[in-house]
Amino acid sequence: MSEVVIIGASFAGIPIAHSLLKDIPSIKITLINPSPTFYFTIAAPRILAKRDAFKSEQYLLPIEKEFSRYPKKSFKFIQGRASAIDVSAKTVSIDNNTRTIPFDYLVIASGSTTASTIEKNATPIPFKQSGSNNMKTLIHNAQDRINTAQNIVIGGAGPIGVELAGEIAEAARLAGRKVNITLVSASYRILPMLKPGGSMAAEKLLLAQGVNVLTSRKVTGAMQNPDSGKWTVTLDMDGNKLDADLYIPTTGVLPNNDFIPVEFLDENGWVVVDKELRVKGRSRSKSASLPIFAAGDITNNSMRLSFKAQEQAAVLASNLKADIQGRGGKRKAYDQGDKIMMVVPVGSTGGTGLIFGWTPWSAMVKMVKGKDFLISKAQEAVAAK
Repeated sequence: MSEVVIIGASFAGIPIAHSLLKDIPSIKITLINPSPTFYFTIAAPRILAKRDAFKSEQYLLPIEKEFSRYPKKSFKFIQGRASAIDVSAKTVSIDNNTRTIPFDYLVIASGSTTASTIEKNATPIPFKQSGSNNMKTLIHNAQDRINTAQNIVIGGAGPIGVELAGEIAEAARLAGRKVNITLVSASYRILPMLKPGGSMAAEKLLLAQGVNVLTSRKVTGAMQNPDSGKWTVTLDMDGNKLDADLYIPTTGVLPNNDFIPVEFLDENGWVVVDKELRVKGRSRSKSASLPIFAAGDITNNSMRLSFKAQEQAAVLASNLKADIQGRGGKRKAYDQGDKIMMVVPVGSTGGTGLIFGWTPWSAMVKMVKGKDFLISKAQEAVAAK
């Protein structure tokens, strides 16, 4: 019986586990994750901005329950944090090395996080699964903070920043509450990955909701007063300062890599993988024989999107099955491509994006994602259906 350990239970780790269990009856899967629940992060902007939009059980789903259909001897869920990988011994240590789990094959799907999710000196705003097991509390605290702030500065005008600004503005308007929202973009236009028409459409929608959009400006510093809780946000160029009740950074992602051997990481901390999603060590000859794979945000594939993680999961699962079953033949290769596929709601009534090279109509964005932020797909994601 091959023992496969999977670190991380999100958009990559969960479908890999399901795929292996469905096709290899004799396998044993150990799935390790800090939280017992799967967080449907696609809907995070609406979840955080609109407390009553969804019930918590719609976006925080129990992981272990979805694997109860497999034999007990085939699957084990461990709630904990991976703390080290011993390549020679083929073990994973959990919770500061208090426990070790052996593996024949290892899958690293630990994902990424954001600066706002792991904020230590202020209220975390969790756009991603945190490293803790209290996601419900973190989300509720963030909702309270956003709902009571009168002046909000959002740093970064990518999809998360734009979606969040639109959701907060709409929620405040519907509640009859006055909120000043400033969205800061380092680029000369918001959503710079889209066509100019898409950027213009999003800015028009934000301005209609009263959001102040600053372009070609970059946040160079953000300090919170420990006594009042107020923020002072400094911008580049003239050093202009913005006062805020709440500052939310939405730029960039950080790899969850503190347990991963340095030899597997690139200069930015992402796990280096080949086209088959096998982990590459710094020694090519050595890495070729390692029974270690990685998928999702943690890899050095630059498009860190949920559907890209699911695409990688399918490729990895196929190649791992071939290794376990000793099958030859053609193996699958992953290529993230260079085409942007993105739908960005700006509130519940419309939005913009880029689909197969064209900018979708606002009404289409509302229909596809804006109405419920795909929350109806959350159960499918954790069940891998």
